[in-house]
Amino acid sequence: MTDPYGFLRTPRNPVPPRPAELRLGDWREVHAGQTLLPLVSEQANRCMDCGVPFCHGGCPLGNLIPEWNAYAAHGDWRAAAERLHATNNFPEFTGRLCPAPCEDSCVLAINADPVTIKNVEQTIADQAWELGYAPPAPPGRLSGQTVAVIGSGPAGLATAQQLTRAGHTVVVYERSDRIGGLLRYGIPAFKMEKSHLERRIAQMRAEGTVFRTDADIGGRVDAADLRRRHDAVVVAVGAEERRELPAPGRELNGIHQAMEYLTCANRVGEGDCAAPALTAEGRHVVIVGGGDTGSDCLGTALRQGALSVVQLDIRPEPGPERPEGEPWPLVHPQVYRISHAHEEARGRHGGDPRLFSSATMHFEGGADGRVRALHLTAVEAVGRRPMPGTERVIEAELVLLALGFSGPERASRLAEQLGLTRDDRGNFARDAQYAALGEPGGPGGPGGGRAPSEGRSAAAEAPPWVAAPAAGAPPTWEPPRKRSSRRRPDGVFVAGDAGRGQSLVVWAIAEGRAAAAAVDRYLTGSTALPAPVGAHDRPLSA
Repeated sequence: MTDPYGFLRTPRNPVPPRPAELRLGDWREVHAGQTLLPLVSEQANRCMDCGVPFCHGGCPLGNLIPEWNAYAAHGDWRAAAERLHATNNFPEFTGRLCPAPCEDSCVLAINADPVTIKNVEQTIADQAWELGYAPPAPPGRLSGQTVAVIGSGPAGLATAQQLTRAGHTVVVYERSDRIGGLLRYGIPAFKMEKSHLERRIAQMRAEGTVFRTDADIGGRVDAADLRRRHDAVVVAVGAEERRELPAPGRELNGIHQAMEYLTCANRVGEGDCAAPALTAEGRHVVIVGGGDTGSDCLGTALRQGALSVVQLDIRPEPGPERPEGEPWPLVHPQVYRISHAHEEARGRHGGDPRLFSSATMHFEGGADGRVRALHLTAVEAVGRRPMPGTERVIEAELVLLALGFSGPERASRLAEQLGLTRDDRGNFARDAQYAALGEPGGPGGPGGGRAPSEGRSAAAEAPPWVAAPAAGAPPTWEPPRKRSSRRRPDGVFVAGDAGRGQSLVVWAIAEGRAAAAAVDRYLTGSTALPAPVGAHDRPLSA
């Protein structure tokens, strides 16, 4: 166990990043090349191994945090890696990209500084690879059944790895030219170098997962035909319908969606071109949106040599402490946070680049049709109505819209071809077991799709209102409820942001694991795969 007095003897000491000016000169990770094992082990020793570890509830994966903290504290990296991988397929992703809701729920956070859980997780994951503790785990036998996974983001990859290891033949279809989804082209290398993604893809290939790139399912490839060729299909296409800003002047040149900008920058890192087609070099940049995507744009613009960068956040500036309405252990409390990109901007330009409680009124262009200024106003904290007399103009030669996403792309014919419907938030509708829901009388339903495999049990053939039984237990019947009016696209499942909406990487991986369990149960009648979250579960937040 850890030192029961460690949290009293040792103050919180996160892994320090490289100096801001040093890392602004390259695209390597913020913590690249640092050897900090003694520091991480010391910090892991602050874990109290609580009788009720609320960090489990803060993490949708249910990570066994006190257990691997204890092993990390003693330098037993093999055991720590085993406990970490027991609940998380890709801890090297979450250790770098997840905002660590587990730390918000750490018991120490009631009145002190929480354990540096994220730092410990990343270190364990990196040690696992360095010391050879993450070998491929191919199945002992094959089931003879095939599954198509549409999308290769974290949800799709987690689904594929779980089902491959369970013995099914899995093919991952990605419409882009490389595997990885937003992990590939949406996340800058200074947050996660692509070598971590390549290493995990190589592991999955060695286990038997098949990858197909340039496969536009719902476009060049008919999704209904894909369904007929597989025993099950998992839709994990993410939520890539970008929110727009309907402000006067939006049509001006120089105003772009954030993901368009980040993709251009990442393609340079992949070696596709020597310079990005869209760059901030030598320009005054304004980022509209105060979330993580906006922060990624900020770090990218600084590295490209922007003259100045301003980030607009419509939310009011948070205070340093939790608001009364968001007490511990709620995750994601509205407190003032500084990302590494904000720290870099402060170091280079002398202040926080964010303008809080600010909204765009309209854009101003020049004779050449390019944007040259942005008119903004302060807004009220409640209702976000413009405040008279607060209008101002800021120089803007490149404007990046980082306003989030509103469900799967609507231009794709994927939904039509598979008989999918959308919920009231624009995501693909599904039941609590991740099975897709369709229109009344639509395609699919009993007898739809590919004929059932011979080995499929009666439980797997049950109609949609039969609750999924535990292994070896008799079916439990539920009343049909409202969803009985919808015909289920047989054998089609929805995982990740496509069904949940825009969320965190840790939720995507948790959903991929849970969806894999649902597919395995559908194919075989039972499953031993874990299902950490239900399709309708939500974070512990206000």
